[in-house]
Amino acid sequence: MINHINILVIDDKEEHANATAEALQKVGYKCRIATSGGEGLKIIEAGYVDIVITDLIMHDIDGLQILKATKEKLPEAEVILITGYGTVETAVDAMQKGAATYLLKPININHLRAEVAKLIEKQGLVRSNTELHKQLDEKFGLSGIIGNSSKMQKVLNTVKQISGTTATVLITGESGTGKELIAKTIHNNSPRKNNLLVILNSAAIPENLLESELFGHEKGAFTGALYQRKGKFEHAHRGTLFLDEVGDMPLSTQVKLLRVIEDGIITRIGSNESLEVDVRLIAATNQDLEKLIKEGKFREDLYFRLNVVSIKLPPLRERVEDIPLLIDAFLREFSQIHDKKILCISPDARKILYKYSWPGNIRELKNCIESMVVVSTRDVLDIETIPDHILQRSDKEATSLNFVAGMTVEEAERELIKNTLASVGGNREEASKLLGIGERTLYRKLGRYGLK
Repeated sequence: MINHINILVIDDKEEHANATAEALQKVGYKCRIATSGGEGLKIIEAGYVDIVITDLIMHDIDGLQILKATKEKLPEAEVILITGYGTVETAVDAMQKGAATYLLKPININHLRAEVAKLIEKQGLVRSNTELHKQLDEKFGLSGIIGNSSKMQKVLNTVKQISGTTATVLITGESGTGKELIAKTIHNNSPRKNNLLVILNSAAIPENLLESELFGHEKGAFTGALYQRKGKFEHAHRGTLFLDEVGDMPLSTQVKLLRVIEDGIITRIGSNESLEVDVRLIAATNQDLEKLIKEGKFREDLYFRLNVVSIKLPPLRERVEDIPLLIDAFLREFSQIHDKKILCISPDARKILYKYSWPGNIRELKNCIESMVVVSTRDVLDIETIPDHILQRSDKEATSLNFVAGMTVEEAERELIKNTLASVGGNREEASKLLGIGERTLYRKLGRYGLK
């Protein structure tokens, strides 16, 4: 989000200030110019500055004074010092006083841009993610769900609307998309939140034990039943029961589950006594239940009972604009868990993570970031920390772009922009970041190539 970063360039030689600002503006940064230290201090006093780039030697107020004032007024702002009179002692002094870096004239423009990009990685994305969490807390009270894409906003709106009801919910989506998190969020925002949320994975329980897990059993009801046991329905009374992988439930159990949903009554195995239960049911599956119905593997009447409210979770490849938010959230989480001081992920590593298709969805991304945090020996996660299988698959996916011999440079550029936009769901901010050009430049190229 480089166009949201405010950069102040201070140099009492106006031509130098203009040249520095222009070099950054060409790649999309928003810059203000001050041609004296005093003018720069006034802008800093007014606030709204994220990065200060200042000459060290000026006639009225020098760069070290600018650095000191910036750190006092705007502690989160970063300062880059530039001079033509560099000494080791001056550089050390500047860094000790809080300068982010120290560059010598004549400035290497690519080096300057790279340093600014590092500071934005450290500062800008964290701020935007914090603000997003604040907005989600205020709007939904659902801060555990991370997502600003249109598809996830639709999910969040549905969750908000149904949480206060007793409606049965069916959550569908690929493995790793966060179905259990959605179930927990519905429960935690419902009137039943002070009672239990009970979770049962239908696929993880042997068929001969599943009914006992659901409905309970009496002592002696079958071999090994040494005592009376409450089932999940009884345990979840006045709370919520989350049935995960419901598509794997055997037909014989489906019949009994349907009866409980219709009547609100269970019978423990080996008992003649019926028990009333007040349970909100949330079911989830990664399977196509309508296909299973046609194959005779799932009861249609049960499907309709479960599918009162349907929530379909998109795979991560269809919500790529959420990947930066997820990366930053997992980075903070695992840095704390593993007691590592990781500041950010390098731009090159982010590019690879953005372009990867994530067949394992959020679960795979989360495992990837944890692995990167654990193996890193530096405070910045770089390409060498990315798991090999992701690097190898990313290389294969990168070769799928439609470049052919004989294409003109403009044809190749159009194809690259088109594919990059598709990979980030049409998000121009993310596309311009991946392409290494300013958003305004990207907008002009979209018009030129008829891609708007």
